[in-house]
Amino acid sequence: MNKLLFCTLFLSFGTILAQSNDYDQLNSIFPKGNLGPESHFTGNAFNVGLVYNQEMGTIVGNVYFEPGARSNWHLHPSGQILIITDGEGYHQIEGETKQLLKKGDVVECPAGKLHWHGASPKKGMQQMYILTKIENGIVEWKDVVSDEEYNN
Repeated sequence: MNKLLFCTLFLSFGTILAQSNDYDQLNSIFPKGNLGPESHFTGNAFNVGLVYNQEMGTIVGNVYFEPGARSNWHLHPSGQILIITDGEGYHQIEGETKQLLKKGDVVECPAGKLHWHGASPKKGMQQMYILTKIENGIVEWKDVVSDEEYNN
């Protein structure tokens, strides 16, 4: 095998291995969950539902974003609360500056405002999400967050 091909394969495998081990490096308190659909995420994001209570009108869950993974632009009719439980990532409300998120940060996504969130390029992120007044709707998915928007 020529050296260039070997180096390329080695580096590719190393990147895949580093990303797959990222979840194990985080201090996860919830299971990894199920892979989210490609139609709503760039990269791999895993969701696990924790509470679905129609009487209270509340949903609580956890999302793990692999490094570089992010949601599409989306909105929640009654807003959303994010609690970052580990890792680091970003959150941006349309028309505002992208925010860096770290463990312990709490984010309020205003009702009806387009926003996105996801992991940093090199480290995954765990977030607990809380949705209330789900009788108004849960989520409306919009456009993909471009690489330019993500990296800006």
